[in-house]
Amino acid sequence: MVGAIRRWQSRIMSLVEAITNVIVGYGLAVVTQIIAFRWFGLEAAPGEYMAIGMAFVSVSLALSYLLRRLFALI
Repeated sequence: MVGAIRRWQSRIMSLVEAITNVIVGYGLAVVTQIIAFRWFGLEAAPGEYMAIGMAFVSVSLALSYLLRRLFALI
């Protein structure tokens, strides 16, 4: 493509995108956990759902950021 402008996403914007994605995903994950736990007869306190969600959020945030940076290099 002649004359095409290639736009790169900055590292900061990659981080902002990853954080936004994780926040939305976190809310969905907690609701999904509550429903799934009840289907399987498991009980957890609201704080436990949130703690489990935070463990996954940490991993998800790091993974999202690293993958975004990897694809930005391609």
